[in-house]
Amino acid sequence: MEAVKNDAANDLGEDLTYRQPPHNLEAEQALLGSILVNNEAAQKVQGFLQPEHFFEPVHGRIYESVLKLMDKNQIADPVKLKPYFEHDEALADVGGARYLVRLAASAATIINAEDYGRTIYDQAMRRALIQIGERMVNDAYDSPVDAEAADQIADAEKQLFDLAELGQAETGAQAFSKALQTAVENIKNAYQDPDSLSGVTTGLSALNDKIGGLHNSDLVILAGRPAMGKTALATNIAFNAAKRFADDRLAGVDMSKSKGAVVCFFSLEMSADQLAARILSDRANLVYDGPEPIQSHKMRQGHLDDKQFEAIARAAIELEDTPLFIDDTPALTIASLRNRCRRLKRQHNLGLVVVDYLQLLRGSGKGSSESRVQEISEITRGLKGLAKEIHVPVIALSQLSRTVEQRENKRPMLSDLRESGSIEQDADMVMFVFREEYYKEKEEPSQSDQEKHVQWQAEMESLYGKAECIIGKQRHGPVGTVHLAFEKDCTRFTDLIEEDHLPERFE
Repeated sequence: MEAVKNDAANDLGEDLTYRQPPHNLEAEQALLGSILVNNEAAQKVQGFLQPEHFFEPVHGRIYESVLKLMDKNQIADPVKLKPYFEHDEALADVGGARYLVRLAASAATIINAEDYGRTIYDQAMRRALIQIGERMVNDAYDSPVDAEAADQIADAEKQLFDLAELGQAETGAQAFSKALQTAVENIKNAYQDPDSLSGVTTGLSALNDKIGGLHNSDLVILAGRPAMGKTALATNIAFNAAKRFADDRLAGVDMSKSKGAVVCFFSLEMSADQLAARILSDRANLVYDGPEPIQSHKMRQGHLDDKQFEAIARAAIELEDTPLFIDDTPALTIASLRNRCRRLKRQHNLGLVVVDYLQLLRGSGKGSSESRVQEISEITRGLKGLAKEIHVPVIALSQLSRTVEQRENKRPMLSDLRESGSIEQDADMVMFVFREEYYKEKEEPSQSDQEKHVQWQAEMESLYGKAECIIGKQRHGPVGTVHLAFEKDCTRFTDLIEEDHLPERFE
């Protein structure tokens, strides 16, 4: 009987012991020791290991001090670090600054430094997972009456995404030196890049020169009246970025330096196969040398000859490996869109998001009294938040109000953005597509007035195939107009070749 009591007491004692968060102090000491003996060990781990990943705070401070000295091209050893930690209260119990010497004595070899670093990082990730799990449980138990479970799921997914991508569940304030280092690195990459681009290519040289490519974390609004070619330009940019990514991968380029991107096109207006047919028509025309271009509507109707069908088949084979995803789910909510983008970022390293178009997205739908203006504001804030969260450019197409049609000069302005001033406010860049040819075509005078008709024909000829991309707002550069060529038959925007740049013609 006594033995049973003892066993019960032992069991109770085991139950009373608490579980400590995952950590490995010996690995932290061994890694810091190897870094203090040979600073090259820090170069093996500083790409992924941050001071906050150490379980023991003083170890994190030692690691941070080493990195600061290394940034100044100074050697970081116990002698150099001693003045910084001589009066550190956290080290008092372990012998003060002498602890640094003891760390150096327990050094791991430089060969094992990365393994120890990975162990420390892994334990930090497990601690962060425990915190996220605890928060999820507490939020689920104590959620307010008006809180929806879907919102909590989205929040948890965001925290898990941040943990997987950034190595931390929450991104708080960061030191200016860290932000400065990232900025200098971006400038250096742009300086060394042969295309002189700091962002994802649009595939249009004139537009790239004006905006420097599509920048990570930027929300770009592409607006225009119907029939101006918004979807065509967005599709061209999306395909050009994806094609550049595929070409760079095939050429063996370092993909971290590629100016292409894996693209997701959210087509809320057109179906995926219609959008694919547009792209296929465009690419087929590049390999087809017939008298008339291959038009997408003729492709759908099957009005093709053998040569045209052969060109389409060749283009389809060429496009198979292009990293372009199309999501044509109708009436998508901003929360669902963000979740899908996070998933693509994790699975395929998503680099560019295109939404066609903004007004077809839905907000959270909380409260029936919510106005359309408030809903659009929520959507634009959500898109800007998405761009910053997954660190990619987001292009959102937008409609313009009808006030454009009532003016004599129909070039759009920022005030023409429809339904909400938050579109202009939240956007880092606003671009307008404008084709004067479209409006001039409607002004055709009666053929009985020959003089006016001849003048109209001359104006139409000068405007034929020309388009303008008007930069109405740009946080990183100047505003202005970029002149482009537009091929209506295959809905393709290209760089405009001016008359004085054309080769000489011999007759």
